Amino acid sequence: METPGLVVQGEAASFSTALRSLLNNPQYSDVCFVVGQERQEVFAHRCLLACRCNFFRGLLGPKLGPGMPSPVVLSTVPAEAFLAVLEFLYTNSVRLHRHSVAVTFGLGALQERCVAFIEAHSREALRTRGFLELSAPALLPLLRSDRLCVDEAELVLAARSWARVGAAVLERPVAEVAAPVVRELRLALLAPAELSALEEQNQREPLIPVEQIVEAWKCHALRRGDASRGAPCRRRRGTLPREHHGFLDLPLK
Repeated sequence: METPGLVVQGEAASFSTALRSLLNNPQYSDVCFVVGQERQEVFAHRCLLACRCNFFRGLLGPKLGPGMPSPVVLSTVPAEAFLAVLEFLYTNSVRLHRHSVAVTFGLGALQERCVAFIEAHSREALRTRGFLELSAPALLPLLRSDRLCVDEAELVLAARSWARVGAAVLERPVAEVAAPVVRELRLALLAPAELSALEEQNQREPLIPVEQIVEAWKCHALRRGDASRGAPCRRRRGTLPREHHGFLDLPLK
């Protein structure tokens, strides 16, 4: 029986440093991305992206012919966020900042870390351009989180700002843009006066389905958190206390 050979492992730090030197380096690159509204050129290496990420494997496909192919345009992706994703793919590590947590391209481990970062820096992240540029699928796990350190009233305002930007870019109604995510807002956490003000604003600028507001009012009328299964009442980490929270059945996780 053949004895196993000796496994020699080099230093991970030097390996990571070497790969980081290839990041956005036109030397030896064979694919170019044009990223963001500023149309910033970002250089990369097809084989590395394809073996590390299914999104890029499908996007890039097999290389046909010699030379550099036409640039891949990603005009809706912030350049800083895109570079953060590439750094993670190249080195398996990345330092997250509030401006660079917007795009994950289906990378589960990176997405989890991005969500955790936003949870810990919720108020700052909600005020960034990167938040306004999130896609609906990227925004959903944030709005579903119990660990956001922000009050629901502020989260409703942030969701409205996000939907307004999307409506302007896509030339669609605000309510239509917001539809995939707005159900995750926990309106029953708002006090009656806040809910009334939201209802009035919603009449002027529709954002939230009327039935969702009605479900929140049910929680107040029946003084039960489970008055309607469609009205989430669970408090988030940053939810400010209100008098009616005492009768909500679902506590903070």
